[in-house]
Amino acid sequence: MGYNGAAFQATDQMSPAPLPSHQALREACTTFARDAAREIMRIYAGDLGERTKADKSPVTDADHAAEAIIVRGLRALTPDTPVVAEEEMAAGRVPKLNDGPFWLVDPLDGTKEFIKRNGEFTVNIALIEDGTPTLGIVLAPATDTMWRGAAGLGADKSEKGGAFSAIHTRAAPANGLTACASRSHAIYSDLDIWFRSNGLTVADRVQAGSSLKFCLIAEGRADIYPRFGPTNEWDTAAGQGVLEAAGGEVVTTDGRPLTYGKAGFGNPHFIARSKAVR
Repeated sequence: MGYNGAAFQATDQMSPAPLPSHQALREACTTFARDAAREIMRIYAGDLGERTKADKSPVTDADHAAEAIIVRGLRALTPDTPVVAEEEMAAGRVPKLNDGPFWLVDPLDGTKEFIKRNGEFTVNIALIEDGTPTLGIVLAPATDTMWRGAAGLGADKSEKGGAFSAIHTRAAPANGLTACASRSHAIYSDLDIWFRSNGLTVADRVQAGSSLKFCLIAEGRADIYPRFGPTNEWDTAAGQGVLEAAGGEVVTTDGRPLTYGKAGFGNPHFIARSKAVR
């Protein structure tokens, strides 16, 4: 997907300030995500303000309100670090990236699920360094469940605002894998062909919206999620950050790591999985 809006430079002419530690960034982004989630749930309880973007995808008042909260927080926290956010991109506000780190924000991943009011939508914040998500925050506002991952810190999970506990991918079950599929985009016949051609046995399936699929693998409730349809970088970065910190990986169909900062910010087809799945 291309964008024709004028680019802006998110850094000044001086050398950028070093980023805070991953731990400090993780805690700050935890707060930003929870602040955004409260606003999302306020809107969820009433008029969603649903409309259609130029690319025919839906957007709501909650997408814009949550993004404003997160972007404002990130720009105050790391003023020299560009922020790539879904609704700003849709409006043509495309940051100019350099070789340094940048943020990827999907303030409401699963807008279709939000409109259906099924609870399967998430807030997503990711830090990209050297093309790799080194920090990922995924929060499901409807259940107040948060998954976090950061390079050097591992991955953890909190439910209903409680304490965080460590999570990790699991070993491949002997009786077959649990495969994730998108709530709105699953085509099981295509997935079955791919599983058979790769010698993989699937014993169970789970459908989930948004980036929840990455988190199910990260916490050891599922094993693999192949995605053979279009996605953007902000759709996947936070979930990948959580999954990789929990011991998993996200690779393209030729086995290369899924990287970020690509022209147009579109992703190729990919497979998210526990490293125990080969």
